Amino acid sequence: MRGLFRSFVRNRKAAAGLTIVVIYVMIGLAAPLLSPYEPLARVGRPHQPPSWDHLLGTTRMGRDVLSQLIWGTRISLMVGVLAGVIVTVIGTVIGIVAAYVGGLVDEVLNFLTNVILVLPQLPLLLVLAAFLGQVDPLAIAVIIGLTSWAWGARVTRAQALSLKTRDYIQASQMVGEPAWRMILVEMLPNLLSIVGFNFIGSIIFTIITQATLEFLGLGSPLTLSWGTMLYNAQTASAIMVGAWWEVLAPCIAIVVIGVGLSLMNFGVDEISNPRLRTLGTVSKAVKLQRKLDRAREGQA
Repeated sequence: MRGLFRSFVRNRKAAAGLTIVVIYVMIGLAAPLLSPYEPLARVGRPHQPPSWDHLLGTTRMGRDVLSQLIWGTRISLMVGVLAGVIVTVIGTVIGIVAAYVGGLVDEVLNFLTNVILVLPQLPLLLVLAAFLGQVDPLAIAVIIGLTSWAWGARVTRAQALSLKTRDYIQASQMVGEPAWRMILVEMLPNLLSIVGFNFIGSIIFTIITQATLEFLGLGSPLTLSWGTMLYNAQTASAIMVGAWWEVLAPCIAIVVIGVGLSLMNFGVDEISNPRLRTLGTVSKAVKLQRKLDRAREGQA
């Protein structure tokens, strides 16, 4: 684990993405300390542009946009992480069990996975959210988690089937190791890169999907997240009246956290993929050779 963490930190993309995500997490945790005003309190004039008193301006109700953005970070990240955990746990368990047990169990789980995969995900989420009415962030996280695990299960199953044919796995089976130890000790550590990739990707998808559902008015108006900020800006016709800061602030927040998580995903892919590591090494060697050639030309 220490070696894996060191490789992750040494990777430039992963380190940059991790830095962005850690900053967001710290903002969410320290929201009561960082927020200059109460997020739902009227502290200024309606649609007041950015100023020293309100760095990101105010909303139609005179609420501070920066304070809402800071508090919204906590809710949006919480929903993303919770849904990511649900997606990762369900996908990993189903994928490993299907590959290890095989037979009828594999066929049933594979059929269930295929059914979930062919369902149009966003329309399904819209129908479920509309059926349940205005749902709170916890319900949104559960809905997304229970409907978004199929891709991770498919990828995990494919990799687990490959591991099942390895010599050390077959040797462990021959000596009579219990199934739980085979899965947890022999197979799961070799699937950590796929599990991490699935978890990070699920967080990105959840944050964007939550913002979409809430922007369409399917979230609870009593909660404060980036999606509800966009919904309130839409209902207040912020763009029409020139209050661009109400829309720009949550949009930039979503884009930046998406970039950070994507960089972490790229880093995980490079660390776990020997071919990409080799390409990176070759690229560095080519750049070094070019520098040496230029230095020799300069001396000549």
